[in-house]
Amino acid sequence: MDKIRIHGGQPLSGSIKVSGSKNSALPILAATLLTREPCIIHRVPDLTDAQYMLQILTHLGAQVERASGTVNVKAETIASVAPYDVVRKMRASVCILGPLLGRCKEATVSLPGGCVIGDRPIDLHLKGFEALGAAVRVEAGNVKVFAPELTGAVINLRGKFGPTVLGTDNVMMAAVLAGGTTVIESAAQEPEVVDLANFLNKMGAKIEGAGTRRIIVEGVKELHGAEHDIIPDRIEAGTFLVAGAICGKGVTVKRIEPDHVRAVTDALASCGFRIETAPNSITISPNGDAQPLELMTEPYPGFPTDMQAQMCALLATTGGISVITENVFPQRYMHVAELKRMGAHVDLEGATAVIQGVDHLFGAPVMASDLRASAALVLAGLKADGITEVSRVYHIDRGYEHLDEKLSELGAEIERVKE
Repeated sequence: MDKIRIHGGQPLSGSIKVSGSKNSALPILAATLLTREPCIIHRVPDLTDAQYMLQILTHLGAQVERASGTVNVKAETIASVAPYDVVRKMRASVCILGPLLGRCKEATVSLPGGCVIGDRPIDLHLKGFEALGAAVRVEAGNVKVFAPELTGAVINLRGKFGPTVLGTDNVMMAAVLAGGTTVIESAAQEPEVVDLANFLNKMGAKIEGAGTRRIIVEGVKELHGAEHDIIPDRIEAGTFLVAGAICGKGVTVKRIEPDHVRAVTDALASCGFRIETAPNSITISPNGDAQPLELMTEPYPGFPTDMQAQMCALLATTGGISVITENVFPQRYMHVAELKRMGAHVDLEGATAVIQGVDHLFGAPVMASDLRASAALVLAGLKADGITEVSRVYHIDRGYEHLDEKLSELGAEIERVKE
């Protein structure tokens, strides 16, 4: 098993390119199951989650070829059953339910695993399938959905903590082959949902309103093959921007959609950092002493929950008292205990973290608990005095393409070593 070793205190500078979005790539790869014809997907990031999805497609009978960042999928004949051994490693594997139901009119998928960041039920996904006319059973750890035919319906996907992104994806993918018109109310507005809708429309779907709270899907008889480029990963982009804030002399993040990370750049600007935006890049540089911040996570276009841990790492060494409230996954503070091992002063009050900035963090052995927490520990290690070793870096490899190599290009003293 690998760990990442960081010698802290090295200033970062230069530029880095953002990879394709993990959270776009997974449902878009799943959507290739909706057609018998070949699909070509470009800028698929080299991540373990993407590899798992390709394994799932192969298990279901699709022909899959990967060359660098381009994936070719031809799902001419597919099965509709994905057992536990195939899907257990990744929660996003649940997004094959929608395409299988849409094309095969039935699916049996084992309840998946994934990051331990709090309860993330799929009840809204199943509610959407039932509204389309599917029968749903959950038994022996499997979800079974089946329908002689799917019929358009009005579906509200509002959840306890806001709209569901994967639920919106799943219902949209099932609805494209349903009879009549489906209206998804309280839909997730994330750019990744828009990316999936754009790909489905290239395949011949008729989807309007993606990126708003109301998506309208007019069902079609069948879909055809298509070619598509995945959008840049806004969470990776945000993570590098925070790295530039933590210990940068001037860091430019390239191949980025500035609008997608506006909540992050607004927060960093409020902290006092200079933000320079170009059409496809953002440069962050210091601008005097950083300022404390009050922040709350919200569904897009609010501040993303997937950037909360990284901001904790930044604010841990920002003078004054900062407050972060986690409104999406209230239990998502697994990184706090590890940051405290490095000298951070953080008090948790329910879903709120109160952070008293300190002058120095200190290198220590720490353990990653989930994808974004592991990135936060790496960022803290860049700032800390001495050596930080982050174990369980398989969490990082789920969602960051060569994170250690990219940070090294910016001047970080960072290496991957065997446990």
